Amino acid sequence: MKLDRAVDAYLRHITVERGLSEHTVGAYRRDLAGYVAWLAERQVDETDAVTPALVAEFAAERASAQPAPAASSLARLQSSVRGLHRFLVREGIAADDPTGRLRPPKQPSRLPKALTIDQVAALLATPDDSITGLRDAALLELLYATGARVSEAVGLDVDDVAHGDVLRLRGKGSKERVVPVGSYAQAALDAYLTRARPELSRRGRATPRLFLGARGAPLSRQSAWLVIRRAAERAQLSAQVSPHTLRHSFATHLLQGGADVRVVQELLGHASVATTQIYTQVSVDALRDVYATSHPRAR
Repeated sequence: MKLDRAVDAYLRHITVERGLSEHTVGAYRRDLAGYVAWLAERQVDETDAVTPALVAEFAAERASAQPAPAASSLARLQSSVRGLHRFLVREGIAADDPTGRLRPPKQPSRLPKALTIDQVAALLATPDDSITGLRDAALLELLYATGARVSEAVGLDVDDVAHGDVLRLRGKGSKERVVPVGSYAQAALDAYLTRARPELSRRGRATPRLFLGARGAPLSRQSAWLVIRRAAERAQLSAQVSPHTLRHSFATHLLQGGADVRVVQELLGHASVATTQIYTQVSVDALRDVYATSHPRAR
């Protein structure tokens, strides 16, 4: 099979059957377009013509590129290529998998950055009582109250928050999870739905989306990111703050408060508890800092 047709079939598979997000599929599409173009330069355009040596050469060339690519980008690129060839073998399109000996790059262990409780409080206090301010307050409170990814938050419909103190989030792979919503977030959402969203809705076409932009269209991920950045600037936070910062803070503060790691795993929508356990290291580091500054014989 021609490589471009094979890539199209694989992208349809991960979209329809695996239910990966549009963002993830787009990243895989870009990775595989570069891979197919690299092979075409070597007069390889058939799936059966790809060899382990070619795959190894491609991976080595990408790893040695300048400026040096991030380890996470290399890992995703290799995941795209491995996924394509494994799919071709499973479907009987190719007899062998040339990526069998490909080893992903080792990524540095990076602890997620979390704000302190006081910093979060300062961030959440920045929105005013304007139409967009009420929306921003609801968005910020919801992100911190639920640990939602920004894509999950902007993908919410009004009906999704009509269940009192719980919220249904649609996560990666179209997996749904139910998370509690605290009283502060409930109050912010009520104020937004009562006093702000009707006005925003009148400015654009009818849509069931919960969060709307200034012109009435559904709020985008990029616009939500700008909301958080502006709030961080107004709160005079020196740390770089992103939507994921609130998710990290949500998890870290729960664990510091005594929550079980498996409960936090469920709330975050992590497939594996190993992903969640990185936050336990954050909490241990916080304990060390407190001990070092508080105990008379710590040093």
